[in-house]
Amino acid sequence: MLEEAAKELLGPLGYEVLEVVVSGKGKKRNVLLRIDRLDGAVVTMEDVETATGVFSLELDRLDPFENEYNLEVESPGPARPLKTAEHFRRFSGLLAKVSTQGETFTGRVKEVGEDAVTFDLKGQARTLGLKDIQARLAEWPDTPR
Repeated sequence: MLEEAAKELLGPLGYEVLEVVVSGKGKKRNVLLRIDRLDGAVVTMEDVETATGVFSLELDRLDPFENEYNLEVESPGPARPLKTAEHFRRFSGLLAKVSTQGETFTGRVKEVGEDAVTFDLKGQARTLGLKDIQARLAEWPDTPR
């Protein structure tokens, strides 16, 4: 619900919502919103401020928590989630930490199709369906991508 609300609000402003993570229980809730720019430029402090202002108003309107919450908005950084084929293409050649069906491994993004990604695991190719994996970057590129 919160991720969809964030996408609907921030997408038209030029932001890709990578994830919304709610943590904490009871009276202490934290909401982490990770954004990227749709134009591929580096996320600036102004971008973070804009997204924070817009999404905090929506959280106030939706009122999803009984008590107070803390909203954190950040650029994806080195723990960037990889969810779409375009994400994997953008970071092709880099290491990704992948979880699939109870197994976790780190492999280099080798090839990307519309529905599958092939990883290089120390010389062995492993292809998995996009819908079957959760992945994050395991290294950061030398230059922004």
